[in-house]
This record gives sequence, structure tokens and C-alpha cells, in this order.
Amino acid sequence: MKNLKHFAFLLGAFIIVSSCESDDQEETPVPVTPFTEVKGSGDIAGKLAEFRTLLGNPINATPGQTAGRREITWDGVPAAQTNTNTFPGDFFNSKDTAVAAGRKRGAEFTTPGTGFRTSDNDFEDLLTGYGEQFNAFSPARTFAPVGSNKTDVLFKVPGTSNGASVNGFGVVFSDVDRANSTSIEFFEGDKSLGIFTAPVRTDASGISFLGVFFPENKVTRATITSGNIAVSNKFADGAQYDVVVMDDFLYNEPKAAN
Repeated sequence: MKNLKHFAFLLGAFIIVSSCESDDQEETPVPVTPFTEVKGSGDIAGKLAEFRTLLGNPINATPGQTAGRREITWDGVPAAQTNTNTFPGDFFNSKDTAVAAGRKRGAEFTTPGTGFRTSDNDFEDLLTGYGEQFNAFSPARTFAPVGSNKTDVLFKVPGTSNGASVNGFGVVFSDVDRANSTSIEFFEGDKSLGIFTAPVRTDASGISFLGVFFPENKVTRATITSGNIAVSNKFADGAQYDVVVMDDFLYNEPKAAN
């Protein structure tokens, strides 16, 4: 018992001394990554214009660019790959030399789910009555992962398998009903640059936008969380679930990662 008391005394003395030393030392500041966050809901035209200015002009339609921006609106997806659960994740980064340049935009998608789906009926064929909630921002197609609410966006040098990075990335969302249900996490390699949340819808259109620009960082991928449940005929919006789909993707020209 005496030894235990002695040990406790020494331990207490050590804690006191350590605390005093810590108080005297200047704390190391936590690095802060500069960023510009642009978001809004309802009439998002002004916010999109603001974010496009950050990304740069013009809108690029061919590989081999060094400036400007890319946009994906899903409206060029053919009928055969619409309203199915087999939309290919590399559709907008084809490496086939015979494929049109518009299919080479430097963005590839993966998901822990079973695939992806583009819809030209606002997912009405999966969720009856949702045509009034899942409004397209740029008619008529919208997009969502299948079997998951997660989409990973990997940036590539357009038309190649070579890794690339961007400085900014943004998404138009449809029907965000719950705060913090929808977000984008940005990564520079394995390093997270932060998680940013999309705003809740504010009007009948149900459209929200979230975009973030990092002037000093190279974003190599982004993880989108669209709602808190996968789009499925098994679930519907309510107190527990927030089902969300996506429309336009915007990002500056992907450049080769160093």
C-alpha cells in the first residue's frame, strides 16, 4: 500500500509539472487550408456564375487544355444508357480514340453501391410521385448512384488513365430536405481538405448548389454524399430519410498530378 501511495504521489507531481510546462509553451497553430465556398438554393444562377468565374473560362470540349473549366449536365447521355442501373462510371472519360471529344472530360465515378443511373423522368419510374420533387436544373436528365448514397469522383487527364487534379468542384443537387444530409468531402491524395454541406431547398424548384475552390491545393478526388439513403423504391422522404439526386457537375480543367 505504501508503494502505491508513493507511486500516486509521483504521478500527480508529474502531471502538475507537465501542465505547467504546457502552459508556458506556445501552442503550434493548426494549418488552415484556404478555400472559397459558394452555395445557395432556390434561384442558384448567381451562385453558379460566381463559381464559374472561380473555375475559369471557357467551357472546354476537347482534351489537351491547360485552363478553363468542364461541366457535366448528363443531357448528352444516350437513351440506351438512361433509366438503367448500368450507366458506366467512365462514360465522361472515354479513352477510346474513336469516341467523341465530348465524352473525354476527365471525371470518373465509383461507388460502394452497385452502379449509377441517369434519369430523364426525375426517377419517377423508381419513386412514384417524385417527379415533382426531383426537378432537373438543366433538363432533362439527373444522376444518382445505385445501392448507395455515395459517389467518388476521380479526376483524370481528359481522355487518359493518368491521374489529375483540380482546384474546384461543385454539384447541383435536387431535393435536399434535411440539414447536413448532403455534402462533398475533398481530398488531396489521401489528405482530406474538409467536408462541406449543401444547403436545404428553399422553394418549389428544390434546387441547391454547393461548390468549393481551393487556390493552393490540388483536389485529386471528391466524395459526394447525396442524401442519407440510396435512391430506391424501398425508401421515401420522411422523418428518417432524405432522398437526393444530382444534376450539373462543374470543375476546372483537370491537370496532370505531379
